[in-house]
Amino acid sequence: MKTLEYTSALGLLCMVAEMFNLRKLVWPLCIVGLIAIFGLNITSWGVNAGFYNNMVVIDNFSVAFSGLLILLALFIVILAGNFYKNEETKISDYLAIIIFTLCGALALVSFGNMAMFFLGVEVLSISLYILAGSRKKDVRSNEAGMKYFLMGSFASGLLLFGIALVYGETGTFDLAQIAMYKASAPPSVLFNAGAALIMIALFFKVSAAPFHFWAPDVYDGSPTLITLIMASIAKIAAFAAFYRLFSGALGSSMPLFAWIFWGVTVLTITIGNFTALNQDSFKRMLAFSGISHAGYLMMGLLSISAKTDNAIFYYATAYGLASVAAFAVAIVVAANYGSDKIDAFNGLAKKKPFLAGALTIVMLSMAGIPPFAGFFAKYYIFTEAIKTGHVAVTVWAVVNSIVAVYYYFKVIFAMYTKDSEEVVFNIKPAYSFVIIACVALLILIGLLPSVLANLL
Repeated sequence: MKTLEYTSALGLLCMVAEMFNLRKLVWPLCIVGLIAIFGLNITSWGVNAGFYNNMVVIDNFSVAFSGLLILLALFIVILAGNFYKNEETKISDYLAIIIFTLCGALALVSFGNMAMFFLGVEVLSISLYILAGSRKKDVRSNEAGMKYFLMGSFASGLLLFGIALVYGETGTFDLAQIAMYKASAPPSVLFNAGAALIMIALFFKVSAAPFHFWAPDVYDGSPTLITLIMASIAKIAAFAAFYRLFSGALGSSMPLFAWIFWGVTVLTITIGNFTALNQDSFKRMLAFSGISHAGYLMMGLLSISAKTDNAIFYYATAYGLASVAAFAVAIVVAANYGSDKIDAFNGLAKKKPFLAGALTIVMLSMAGIPPFAGFFAKYYIFTEAIKTGHVAVTVWAVVNSIVAVYYYFKVIFAMYTKDSEEVVFNIKPAYSFVIIACVALLILIGLLPSVLANLL
């Protein structure tokens, strides 16, 4: 509980610093604060307790995902210091909203009540609506913010309606009480309808097909750092909330929705991978790649009866770290070339071997090539799917993983086999640190997968 409280306080401190014209202190304050909150979160390991009438639940699941989200937010804040160097008068505003985005994400991984679940979704979403359209003079950013707001508002309406139907059936918002009620009563039409609406809203939040159509345009039009937040923190938090809901309170509806999860999983993996093949923009390629990874994570939900929390957490960690490193490299390349096209990566190995080597490891991990973390992430997800009898989905996922190798290697080939014009190439220390840290962690958890695979 203190993790969420102190994170909220950190966001408020950023706003107070702006009031007293202490903008130069905001960035280091956020970094130090997030490091302290990360340490505080670890001390909650092994605690199983509910707070504020079970509105917030602290258990190993929430502590693990909170730690991952805080770590990713720390890396993003480190990048933000240089990313917003030309907007110093607004740095405290940006950082405050990023911290509040993290607050929403933390609520989504630790809620014990439907009301807190909805609050978490809205705090996360509203913060991202603002950040997506934060470049007021950029038409693409305005378009991204408006599309995200309109689609997100529609999804939030479905979510609230679904929660209302579940409440109408059970008479409570508390997840534990809902689970107890359903244990003694068969699922009704009202309850299943509410669960279906919640499920559809969450499909939107994780950009699962056919509710993915907003993602490529919003990801492409938003500032790259904000795209990173959407692709990592927002998506991981939504999947954690998805698991918490449908492994417990709404679990009785899973047999009814199994075929829907099956179809959405196959469609998401297929659309994500095959559409990414034709992209010439690195940013859009990562957007469609993120959709395909959402499909692989959906396999963890499809196999939820086998307790897939460890597999989902490992996959989320590998995907989150790889996303941060990939977007960090993309920001550096775009800053030097003024383009996020894949052609901008031509000859990168000759100009900056360090960047090329790091991005190569990231692309290999995302493709699922051993010994990097992405390979074991897919291995654990696929293993759980096979255990629960979803062999056909697993085979199709493996085929799609092979297809994905093409567009990941397209970037690698561009860096090592093509020539480009000479450009004075600069990289800030903050970017180097984040890239090295993420790549090192990808290698470490790839070499020692059991450290995370048996954590929960």
